Amino acid sequence: MIYVANLVIGFCIAVGVFFTVVTVVGILRLPDVYTRAHAASKSATLGVLGILVGVFLHFWWIKGHFSIQLLLGSVFLFITSPVGGHLMSRAAYMSGVKPTDLTVGDDLGEAIGEQKSHEED
Repeated sequence: MIYVANLVIGFCIAVGVFFTVVTVVGILRLPDVYTRAHAASKSATLGVLGILVGVFLHFWWIKGHFSIQLLLGSVFLFITSPVGGHLMSRAAYMSGVKPTDLTVGDDLGEAIGEQKSHEED
């Protein structure tokens, strides 16, 4: 049983490390603030979540300690990190940071334009 527990814990932590490395590569390689924020918010959330779940399972199954703090931290991170990434990207857009030339569409610009036209009416 301890072998299976270590295997599951190691898998969770390996998945977390993989997504953390994907985050680092995304931040270094992606061309503008919007795509970097996407990489940082989505894959970093999964990376940290995988590591926290692995640590939670280690303390629960191996050490016999059920840590509600790790569980709540995981849930809190899963809820707040994507929202924070979205808000940072929106703040960058509102402050005038231009997307890269490779950007195909601008849905937020169209939505803001429609909102301004309704406010003027």
